[in-house]
Amino acid sequence: MDTIQQAIAERVAGEHRHHKKAQFFWVWGALLVMTAIEVYLTYQNMQPTKMLTILMGLSLIKAALIIGFFMHLKYEVSRMKWLTMCSVVACLILMTIFFFPDAFRILSLGVK
Repeated sequence: MDTIQQAIAERVAGEHRHHKKAQFFWVWGALLVMTAIEVYLTYQNMQPTKMLTILMGLSLIKAALIIGFFMHLKYEVSRMKWLTMCSVVACLILMTIFFFPDAFRILSLGVK
């Protein structure tokens, strides 16, 4: 390992040592509260578009918290963050091109 890689590894290891368990409990509590809100919203009589928009927003926030804290992406070097985000964007593009058009064909089939 050259000096630059060793310095990066030491910095990341130092950041890992400094996070406390309390931080993870706060994140877990926030995830629990957001899950309770999502469950509560599913039993409410609201427009599906509004409810799904709120649920998708909460799900994105929960995913960001899980990836950042529990999967430790928050403590990684920026190259790893960019690689992960580029992979997510590539997956979304592939889903948009291949999966969603095939899934929407159910609308034209109708009920028989």
